[in-house]
Amino acid sequence: MNTMQLQEGIRDINLNYLMLAQQMIKEDKAAAIFRLGISKDLTDMLSDLSPTQVIKMAASNMLLCRFRFDEQLLLNMVTDYNKDRLMSKAHAAILMSAQPVEELA
Repeated sequence: MNTMQLQEGIRDINLNYLMLAQQMIKEDKAAAIFRLGISKDLTDMLSDLSPTQVIKMAASNMLLCRFRFDEQLLLNMVTDYNKDRLMSKAHAAILMSAQPVEELA
């Protein structure tokens, strides 16, 4: 994968993430804060972005989203397909809800 393809991939992910985040915030702000793992201030900022601003942000050469599964335990709970799958996903959601939200830099 060359640099141009990498940058296009990052832009596509960023654009999809920002559009999804705005839609989630519009539909249910509290759920969006939980699911995205971001602060109320950041959700307010994202919801106020114009389409032009979204496109400019998406063009960044850095990913705007990140994995929230910093711990092996959480990753295993989400990816493990055992007979208690629903319980492990619920447990993972509870553990993730205790993680601090991202703050504005």
